[in-house]
Amino acid sequence: MTGWPAGAASGRVVLLVVHAGRPEALRVARALIERLGDAGVAARVLAPEAGAIASATAAVVPVTETAAAGAEMVLVVGGDGTLLRAAELARPARAPLLGVNLGHVGFLAEAEPEDLSAAVASIAAGKYSVEQRMTVDVAVRTNGEQLAATWALNEATVEKAARERMLDLVIEVDGRPLSRWGCDGVVFATPTGSTAYAFSAGGPVVWPEVEALLMVPISAHALFAAPMVVSPESVLAAEVIGVAGGQSETAGAVLWCDGRRMVELPPGSRVEVRRGDLPVLLARLPALADADRPIGAPFTDRLVAKFGLPVTGWRGRADRGGRDGLAHGSPAWPEAARRQGRRRQAGEESSGHA
Repeated sequence: MTGWPAGAASGRVVLLVVHAGRPEALRVARALIERLGDAGVAARVLAPEAGAIASATAAVVPVTETAAAGAEMVLVVGGDGTLLRAAELARPARAPLLGVNLGHVGFLAEAEPEDLSAAVASIAAGKYSVEQRMTVDVAVRTNGEQLAATWALNEATVEKAARERMLDLVIEVDGRPLSRWGCDGVVFATPTGSTAYAFSAGGPVVWPEVEALLMVPISAHALFAAPMVVSPESVLAAEVIGVAGGQSETAGAVLWCDGRRMVELPPGSRVEVRRGDLPVLLARLPALADADRPIGAPFTDRLVAKFGLPVTGWRGRADRGGRDGLAHGSPAWPEAARRQGRRRQAGEESSGHA
């Protein structure tokens, strides 16, 4: 799926979602609004952020499920935490997300602030592709009654509510019990979320195009408590037996979805996780060979840049006469890694998710 045809400026509009607490984000947002306007693309901003952005040309809309209705895309200026917030607006509108990263790692973001001119040119020309990212639908039940229904792009986690006690959980796959864990919790993640909380808990990195669900225990005291990758058609569940050593009838566990939506889980609760009916769309820009950090990069290159992985000495395609985007001695990716390291040290946006 591709963007709007080049030159189709009439009626084009994008929604901006901005980390309004960051002066740099506000500066980038103003620049985006101005440059997109020059290209014939109108901008909307959310009402709580409009005052800080202070744009005379952007339309102001309330924070509702219709905020992105009719928008060509949702532009996000911030880190992955801001992008996850924007996903709540973009998903029902079927509008793709495109992030300008100002956060820590920014796996979901497509561009850095220094890519701004190239990003605007690609958007204005309609030169971007759209990819689907799997989500999960989550249901909470007690005694057969549904207490809550929500969704997640990265992960749904069942966690203990009190630090001093472990959870007592029974884990289920496709209607069959798998194991009982005394643990701090369990992460049910998508491939997109494999580089977020699931990664921090010891889960594997899964390439985004792989269709699968992940189940990763958090500090489980059990003989069998390895991270697991299951079919995308599987239904995963966790039943809250109680809090180890406790008799309280109050919530001993909580469900968090993308670190944004929380549901209390009293003993006896059952959390069911399955593939979501509605994916999240991400806009991808074409790679620019002459950029310091090529946008539109393959996922492998993103891993190298985001984590600053050592690749010195790799010859790869250079030995076969191909273009070497990560060749030994190439300054592009080490410089990208240094920029990411500086952002992490500065602690610019704390989302809890990579």
